[in-house]
Amino acid sequence: MRIILFGSPGVGKGTQAKILSGNLNIPHISTGDILRSAFDKKTQLGIEAKKLMDKGELVPDNIMIGIIRDTLQEEKCKNGFILDGFPRTTAQAEELEELLNELNINQKKIIDITADEEEIIQRLTNRRACKVCNRIFVLFEIEGRNTCPSCGAKDSFYQRSDDKEEVIRKRLEVFNNTTKPVLNYYEKNNKVIYVNGIGSIEEITQRILEKVE
Repeated sequence: MRIILFGSPGVGKGTQAKILSGNLNIPHISTGDILRSAFDKKTQLGIEAKKLMDKGELVPDNIMIGIIRDTLQEEKCKNGFILDGFPRTTAQAEELEELLNELNINQKKIIDITADEEEIIQRLTNRRACKVCNRIFVLFEIEGRNTCPSCGAKDSFYQRSDDKEEVIRKRLEVFNNTTKPVLNYYEKNNKVIYVNGIGSIEEITQRILEKVE
């Protein structure tokens, strides 16, 4: 099974990708992970990407597509994959389509995990992290406590910058302006499977599995 997975910031896409990878026995391919792998293996494309990133520049689409091509041709992907974090723009989607056609990968499922934006904002702003062990908690889990239940550190809870409302709204705005058009692109060529991302992790996983199997 070949899956291209979408979801707005805070919807739990990364968590679901890892669970689905285990349930379906196919690799979870995140762009961050395959970039790091290309760096570590010192592939030509990995070296080029690292030089650009070290200078604070974005990795161009042609290099990213090349790294994805190398990854999809690995033995681990022969029975399928979950692609997470790419494409982010319509131009990338078009290049990815060309690559998949080149590799004779004709059947794929486009999944978008959805959630109301205000629900996402409430969910993320209610998180706190421990500055000692970095574990993340929901406010109700630590209500009335001044010690971390994980490591025992005192007065260690704080709100990460990524969990502040203004930052979350900005990330959602960027997602809507860049990634939503990609879904529109796929709607014209494929059936996009929309999955409600509100509920327990287990409930969301079951919804996805029911729609893809």
